[in-house]
Amino acid sequence: MSDEMKKDLTYAELSATLKEILNLEASPVAVKFAKSPEGIPQGIPEIDEVTRHCQMVAKAGREGKIFYATADKHSCAGGSWALGLKGITPSLQSGEFYFKLGKYSSWASCMRTIKSVPHCELIGSNDPPTYATVYAPLEKTPFSPNVVIITAKPVMMLKLAQAIVYKSGGRINSEFSGIQSLCADACAQPYLTGKPNISLGCDGSRKFSGIADELMVMGIPGECLEDIVEALPIVANAPGSKTKK
Repeated sequence: MSDEMKKDLTYAELSATLKEILNLEASPVAVKFAKSPEGIPQGIPEIDEVTRHCQMVAKAGREGKIFYATADKHSCAGGSWALGLKGITPSLQSGEFYFKLGKYSSWASCMRTIKSVPHCELIGSNDPPTYATVYAPLEKTPFSPNVVIITAKPVMMLKLAQAIVYKSGGRINSEFSGIQSLCADACAQPYLTGKPNISLGCDGSRKFSGIADELMVMGIPGECLEDIVEALPIVANAPGSKTKK
């Protein structure tokens, strides 16, 4: 295990708690943003196909696969840009790409949306800040995740939301726009802000990674995970909780 891991943090136990209380269909997925080849833990293989980030998340969560993917293994231009693996393409930046998919009334409205999509900024003019993304089911992760991605039903997202505010109180402000849910909303956003983010999913992730219609998505920064999971059984079993056993 990585030296970065907290001494009292057992990812297998945290994953078991999340799976049991949230009744998850797939494992929570640990994601790491590797800045260089040295950032990839020894022994982790490279994925052997070119595919999308959302499909990689599904491979880790549903199939139990552990792997890393450099930019050339990412097939989705929007996802690889949001994750900091590649620069933005001209068709994305102008608004043309999503406009042609019929998602916006004009290139301008699409362009304004793209400008607000969370993404890892290039270093200088063309140097990607991410060398590779690394994936594992949380219970088997050999690295400390930057982000943990969870897909669950709305009532279970409610319990996660209550767990998030259990200690500090306040309100949860989530950001999404119906596109790039697993890459920008659930991965880049919590990575960049240090705060959990909830997303409704998007057409692409539901189509290509098989996220069921009744499920939502949340990305949790690795440093927040332990506190949230510790609070989860408390709020789930609190008097009046819909999930109370």
